Amino acid sequence: MNSEKIFRYLLIGSGVLIVLIAIGIVTTLFIGSIPSFKEFGFGFIYSTDWNPTQGRESYGALPFIIGTLVTSVLALLITFPFAFSISLFLGEYFKNGKLPSFLRSVIDLLAGIPSVVYGLWGFYALRPIITDLGLNAQGFGIFTSSIILAIMIIPYASSLGSEVISMVPGSLKEAAYSLGATRFEVVKTVIIPNAGSGIFAGYILALGRAIGETMAVTMLIGNSNKIPTGIFDLGNTMASLIANQFGEADGLKYTSLVEIGLLLFVITGIVNYIGKLIMKKLSA
Repeated sequence: MNSEKIFRYLLIGSGVLIVLIAIGIVTTLFIGSIPSFKEFGFGFIYSTDWNPTQGRESYGALPFIIGTLVTSVLALLITFPFAFSISLFLGEYFKNGKLPSFLRSVIDLLAGIPSVVYGLWGFYALRPIITDLGLNAQGFGIFTSSIILAIMIIPYASSLGSEVISMVPGSLKEAAYSLGATRFEVVKTVIIPNAGSGIFAGYILALGRAIGETMAVTMLIGNSNKIPTGIFDLGNTMASLIANQFGEADGLKYTSLVEIGLLLFVITGIVNYIGKLIMKKLSA
């Protein structure tokens, strides 16, 4: 057997292995959540009650689904102007030089910092600022955790965005300049339409990172099991709920947390699928 066939089989085996791992994760979560599903049915998804008291146990996922989506989407909205500006700066305006090189190094550093470090920084530096501004009495809440999430996902969105912007053919930009287009017009009519799908892919990657973030959010969101009524209220996400309560859970509470994990997996898959559909339309 020659090296080309070995390499081909290795690639096929790797692809099959990834699919099997995904199937194994879903199967494990599904089996583990069966007792909870039998007890609460589909009402688990839209129920707002989370009561672990023995004899009166009742669990629902809606507050945590809302908390997850609100923090993630708000973080993405905060991220957009910064990530897009960095992408244009590195991909179009200043591709080479010491400053762009330094900025790329800082972005890579931010992407590699553990989430618990972001959480500690948010707890000791950002939370007092939120308190001093009078936005929240204790400094915890949806808004605080969203800011931390935004800082964490900026490197993912900006790195991919700058790469695809730099890959826009120079001939297209030169043709626009030859017709008298300004730099802004080139960005608007040439770069964004051609790199739009790649830029959007960066934001989908960042959103997926935000949805699954655990430690930083757990330290700053306030861990309230009620539906937040505003962005400055306390809340909880699906990931932070599991991190807080999984270690001491058993029985019905344990299976409910497993079902929360299954729902988180499904939500992430749906978000990625919708993102791919939008990217196809953008690239068409």
